[in-house]
Order: sequence, then structure tokens, then C-alpha cells
Amino acid sequence: MVWDLRRALLRKEEFESGRLTDFEFRETVRTLKLMARAFETDEAAVLDALVEHGYEAALRGFPERLGEEAREEVCLRLRKEARQMLIRERGDPTPYRLG
Repeated sequence: MVWDLRRALLRKEEFESGRLTDFEFRETVRTLKLMARAFETDEAAVLDALVEHGYEAALRGFPERLGEEAREEVCLRLRKEARQMLIRERGDPTPYRLG
């Protein structure tokens, strides 16, 4: 029986791509939920905008400023927080090394 390296690498690529895409989507949703709480807006409406029109449209649903912070600054800060929360819950998304 011959071990097929190409097939093993393709399987690994597919697995890692799916895992990273899943993590990225969860991070995006978590960020938008945190932003909805920070801006005191309806989470469901924000997530509907994400599903129907994409990430940029969901971001445009928030006001330009939250106190002294611009919307983009709030988004970056909360995205970092969302990522840390997900890493604690689900583990580090860094791809597994072969060998």
C-alpha cells in the first residue's frame, strides 16, 4: 500500500481552510455583537445586515462615533477582544504543523 502525500496535503489544506474560515466567521459575528452592545443597538438587526448585505453594510449601521472613539477604532478594539474570547473558548486557530 502506497501513502499518497498529495492527497494527504490536500485533505489537510481543506481541513485547515474550513477551520480557519469557521473561526473568522465566529470572530466577525462576536465582534458585531460586542459592537451592538457598545452602541446600544439591536443585535438581531446588525446580524441581519451581515447576512443580507455583508460585513461593511453591518458596520455602516453603527454611528460614526462612540464618545471619543471612531467607529473603526471601536471595531478594532472589540475585534481583538472577540478574538481573545474565542481563543479561550475554542483554542488557537493557528494551523497544525505536519510532522
